[in-house]
Amino acid sequence: MSQAHEYHDDIIYPNTVAFILVHLAPLAAIWTGVTLTSVILAITLYVVRMFGITAGYHRYFSHRSFKTSRAGQLFFALLAMSSTQKSVLWWAALHRHHHRHSDQEDDVHSPLHRGFFYSHVGWIFDKKHDTTRLDEVPDLAKYPELRFLDRHQLLPGIVLGIACFLIDGWSGLFIGFFASTAVLYHGTFFINSLAHVHGSQRYVTGDTSRNNWWLAVITLGEGWHNNHHAYQRSTRQGFRWYEFDPTYYALKAMSWVGLVWDLGEPPAEVVRNERRLGTAVLERVSRQMAEQFATKRAEAVVALQHRREQFDSHPKVIELRSRLAAKQARAEEAWHELQVHLPHLPHLPSAAEVRTRVLQAYADSPSTDEIVARVRELVAERMSAELFPELRPALA
Repeated sequence: MSQAHEYHDDIIYPNTVAFILVHLAPLAAIWTGVTLTSVILAITLYVVRMFGITAGYHRYFSHRSFKTSRAGQLFFALLAMSSTQKSVLWWAALHRHHHRHSDQEDDVHSPLHRGFFYSHVGWIFDKKHDTTRLDEVPDLAKYPELRFLDRHQLLPGIVLGIACFLIDGWSGLFIGFFASTAVLYHGTFFINSLAHVHGSQRYVTGDTSRNNWWLAVITLGEGWHNNHHAYQRSTRQGFRWYEFDPTYYALKAMSWVGLVWDLGEPPAEVVRNERRLGTAVLERVSRQMAEQFATKRAEAVVALQHRREQFDSHPKVIELRSRLAAKQARAEEAWHELQVHLPHLPHLPSAAEVRTRVLQAYADSPSTDEIVARVRELVAERMSAELFPELRPALA
C-alpha cells in the first residue's frame, strides 16, 4: 500500500466542515482583537482539557486503568468531551481497536501502512470511522448517561464555548475556546502520528510505538507511548521516576482524597524489561523480521526451479517432502538436511545474523532468543514452500 493512503484510529470528528471551521475561527480575532484574559483562558483550557483527554478518554474509558465513582465517571466524560473529540464511547471503541491491530492493516491510524498525513489528520475525513462501535465498549455502553452523550456529542463543547463567550466576549470565544481546541486537536493527534515515528523503543511491542519526551510534555505524559504499549493497564505511563507524567501525578493526588482509586502500576519485571513476550507479540515480531530475510532467499529458490527434475528424483528430497507433508519434520531441520545433499541451495541465515538484525530493529528482551529461533523457522518455511509449492498447506 502506498504511503499516500494512510490510516488512523484514536480520534475522529463529525464532519470535515466542522473540523476546518474550528481551525479558521481563531482568525476572526483579527477583527475582534486578542485580550490577555482570552490568552490565559486558552492556555488554561488546553491544559485542563488535555487532562480530560489523557485521564478520561484514554486511561479511564479506553483502558480502565483506574476506578472512580459513577459521578466521577460522568465528570471525566464531560471534561473529555469538552474537547469536541466526539463521545467517550466512540473514542474508547476506536482506541481499543487500535491496540488490537496496532500498526497492522486494520489499524485506523498507522503511519506505517497509510502514511504520516493520514495517521495525523487524514482519518478524520474517512466516514467509515464515524460510527460508534458499541460492541467494542459493552462495559461503558450499559450506562444511559454515556449513551445520551454519545447521541449529543457536541453538547459539552457547545456549553464550554458559550461560557468562554460570557467570560471574555468574542475574544474569549475565538481565542479562549476555538484556538485552544485546534491546538488541542494536534497535540492529541501527535500521539497517533509522531509517537509511532520519532523517539526511542525500550520495549519490544510488535509495533512502532516510541517514547518521546517532548510529546510527553505537551500531552501531559502521553509521549511515553512505547511504555504504554508495553503495559496498557498502567495508569502511570512514565515508568521511570524521571519520565514526566503530569496526568498520573494529578490522578495520584485525586486518589489521596478518594476521588479515584486502584490506579494501575506496571509490574517491576515489565519496567526492568524482564518479562517474556506474549505469544501474539512474539509471532508478530518474528514474522516482521522473517519477511526481511525471506524475500531475497525466496527469489534464489525460485531461480532453481529449472533444476526441479534433479530435486524430484533425489532420494533425500523424496523423504523430506514426505516428512514435511506429514508434519513429521520442522522446515528448518529439513532445509539443513537438504543443504547437505544439495549444497547449491541458498543457506538459511545464521542465528548470529538474525540476532544482529533483530537487535538493530528492536530492543533486547528476555524473548530475543525465541524471536531468533522463530525467525529462522519462518524463513525456512517460506523457502521450503517456494521450492515445493505443493507443501504450502502443511507448512502454513
